[in-house]
Amino acid sequence: MTLTILNSGSTGNGYVLQSDTEALVLECGVPRQDCLAALGWQTKKVAGCLVTHEHGDHAHYIEDYLQLMPVYCSKGTAEALCYKRSRRPQVLAPLRTVQIGGFRVRPIPAEHDAAEPFAYIIDHEDLGRLLFATDTYYLRYRIPDMTNLLIECNYSLPLLNANVEAGLIPAALKNRTLDSHMSLEHLKDMLAANDLRKVAQIVLIHLSARNSDPQAFCREIIRHTGKPTTYATKGLTLELNTTPF
Repeated sequence: MTLTILNSGSTGNGYVLQSDTEALVLECGVPRQDCLAALGWQTKKVAGCLVTHEHGDHAHYIEDYLQLMPVYCSKGTAEALCYKRSRRPQVLAPLRTVQIGGFRVRPIPAEHDAAEPFAYIIDHEDLGRLLFATDTYYLRYRIPDMTNLLIECNYSLPLLNANVEAGLIPAALKNRTLDSHMSLEHLKDMLAANDLRKVAQIVLIHLSARNSDPQAFCREIIRHTGKPTTYATKGLTLELNTTPF
């Protein structure tokens, strides 16, 4: 299974999981043509698109995507978006697994300043089990049998504090960041709380432009977990394996 990063961060988010015959899109935060190009314009292979929450960097282009593929999200996200949308996404219930093509998808509640944000556990025979979690300052669940993680590592507290002290970040923005995004420190705690024996790869996403150090974050997660770790950059394509061996 191939993962393509369409974009990751506050300017827009989008990811494509695909094999030769099937694809699942994650987020509607980048223009539709970028997604189509990553798919080789093979729209018939798309089983659907998952949206985590209603903020523009994740859902701005949802109506364009709805013209080509089923889009799924929480009831709260759908209600927050649909007052201005002519087409409606399909609503998923938290903790209820659904089959979307060859993908088994289980939405889990996330912690963000949005109506009803989700993270997703995604199972596929070519993928194993992927945890996709972004825009959440922690996860309340332990996730068994993960093989791949596509997970937010937005900032580190020392960098954020230094930027506030230097006057580069308003104090109010710091408070919002603490209550809505995953820090390096919280990610390490989350990883320590889970069994990572089956994990083949960790991909860090939604890194802050000011409050992160991508290379240093990867080194820290590798030291902490012993797992191959990289960070999302626009256009990056990765092969996701089902086992760490």
